[in-house]
Amino acid sequence: MLNTYEVRISSVAYDDLNNHFHFLARVSEGAAERLKAAILKDIRSLKEMPHRTPAYNRPYLPPEKYRYLLSAQRYRIVYQINGDTVNVDYIEDCRQNNKTSRPGSGPESFDDE
Repeated sequence: MLNTYEVRISSVAYDDLNNHFHFLARVSEGAAERLKAAILKDIRSLKEMPHRTPAYNRPYLPPEKYRYLLSAQRYRIVYQINGDTVNVDYIEDCRQNNKTSRPGSGPESFDDE
């Protein structure tokens, strides 16, 4: 039987998701809804086997601290695993150059809505 992890999403990651949603909604509300649903589905999938994804090693981040999952072909869900909890810290657009780490605010419980 697989271990099940609690998934928490930070307010920064929620803001990232909302920003991506609103940007796309200016062009197509339907596409924005599909994007949001796809990203949330991928975040939920981290409840099982969160170690399946590669480490997110960047010069400005502590080595091996973060992992990432690609979602909707161009979004990077950046998270860390602490015991039996997965903390989603950021949702980045892979088309943008993210050269600096962003300090996150504390994680909040992830709601499956």
